[in-house]
Amino acid sequence: MVERVIAACDGAAKGNPGPAAWAYVVADGAGVPQRWEAGPLGHSTNNIGELTALQQLLSATDPAIPLEVRLDSTYTRDSVTKWLKGWKRNGWKTAAGKPVANRELIQRIDELLEGRDVTFVYVPAHQVDGDPLNAIADKAASDAARTQQAAAGTAADLPVPDPAAAAKAPKAPKARSTGSAATGAAKRSSGSRTLNARFPGTCPCSRPYAKGDKITKVGSSWGHPECATAHA
Repeated sequence: MVERVIAACDGAAKGNPGPAAWAYVVADGAGVPQRWEAGPLGHSTNNIGELTALQQLLSATDPAIPLEVRLDSTYTRDSVTKWLKGWKRNGWKTAAGKPVANRELIQRIDELLEGRDVTFVYVPAHQVDGDPLNAIADKAASDAARTQQAAAGTAADLPVPDPAAAAKAPKAPKARSTGSAATGAAKRSSGSRTLNARFPGTCPCSRPYAKGDKITKVGSSWGHPECATAHA
């Protein structure tokens, strides 16, 4: 009898929002990959990709077998392990009284989790010597987002992750700048809550944003505009 299943799921959006996709990889109890699947989402956001990946994974695994889910999205993890009970208690409103973003997806995930033994394990993305299952799911989601083609396979034809590059430190701000690069850009934007990032960075949802991407305040940090709604 199988004692447990280990799996990873990931979403991707090229531009966020942009061409998006989801993916998961299912392994045995020792973490050896057995099968994987990915699917396109058209023009969508990274958060929808992440949530859809979890939904698809839960639908594709036996609810009677304990499941360990590895994921690099703190938004997805916290949605189902921290915020879900409060959202349901508040009539699917955030603590600020706003409608919960991506409600229908989260409700389907909630239904799929009912009565199951599921453990969520956060793993950092794009790390040298990082989690191999996460790297496979990330590659599959990225490829599906780029091609907008569904794909699936077994251990014989796993997606090959791109080599993880060591993270580069952002350039130091010029002497005339005061505060962080994001703060300086905000001042120049005449008080706009959304701005173009001067340097690449990482959103509190753990996903990166590139130079020039739209960012806004997410809690005490900067990140994707759609994550600000979930964080509220």
